[in-house]
Amino acid sequence: MDSTTQQRIDDLIATSPVYVFMKGNKLMPQCGFSNNVVQILTALAVPFETFDVLSDPEIRQGIKEYSDWPTIPQVYVKGEFLGGSDILIEMYNSGELREKLEVALAS
Repeated sequence: MDSTTQQRIDDLIATSPVYVFMKGNKLMPQCGFSNNVVQILTALAVPFETFDVLSDPEIRQGIKEYSDWPTIPQVYVKGEFLGGSDILIEMYNSGELREKLEVALAS
């Protein structure tokens, strides 16, 4: 990944405490995994921003290198990579996600 793409990703993540790289957007997810993430964050009433990786091939590939994670969606909390759909589902079901988000958003 070139430094321009890395800087663009850094800048995007910095715009919101909770940021999601996904297929589609929070109003119209374009895959089931992205929809899962949107539903979880909405259920927790967490404000979040999204980037549609389908709109930009450089970001779509770059975000996988940035996080060293091969799949999309990808969720970042306060700049830290949290995980994708499966990880969020597990964390949501255990209650860990609510706790982590409350702590992150309070600081």
